[in-house]
Amino acid sequence: MAAPASADIKKLEGKWVMNKSLSDAFDAVLALQGMGWLTRKALGAATVTQHLYQTTIDGEDNTPTTEIKIDQLITGGIKGSTETRILDWHYREHVDRLFGTVKGRSRYIALAKAIEEGKAAGVSEEDAKFVAEGWLQETEEGDVVESFVENEANKWTAWQIWGFADIGGERKLTRKFVVRKVGSDEVVRVRLVYDYTGALDQAA
Repeated sequence: MAAPASADIKKLEGKWVMNKSLSDAFDAVLALQGMGWLTRKALGAATVTQHLYQTTIDGEDNTPTTEIKIDQLITGGIKGSTETRILDWHYREHVDRLFGTVKGRSRYIALAKAIEEGKAAGVSEEDAKFVAEGWLQETEEGDVVESFVENEANKWTAWQIWGFADIGGERKLTRKFVVRKVGSDEVVRVRLVYDYTGALDQAA
């Protein structure tokens, strides 16, 4: 189901299901991140639903900022996880059920500025081109959610951009990932596409 007109990058509350037929295969990312074969295969067969909640909180510098909480529900007997992103671009550590201890930061930023700053920080031309292309005008000319996560133990980093794209003639929430193995040239670039399946339950 296409994203409703009421949903935009700063209003993402709702239920979103990853559309596996429209998304890139994610197995190579999980392998790079050190996940075992059995877990990868189980995730590949599962349906992943994300419940996104947004609230305004005081950030690290005591100014109002957005908090996005993601409750991830996975079929096939795999326990989901809850992920919180505070969009003030300060690093925070998080222990994830699947990915272990990670450190990440997130923010709203104009897409062009995210690309510009990424290049200044050493992002490759191939990574920048992948992240920059294929968006709707609202994302090309407006803000995106940018996240950067690193796992020191398993030696990988993940650069992530969220926005909206026209996929098969429908407006879809889309996330692009550039996942790199630290200390090597190994990189995987994937696009994940999400279907909107409805508003959150009031009791949630």
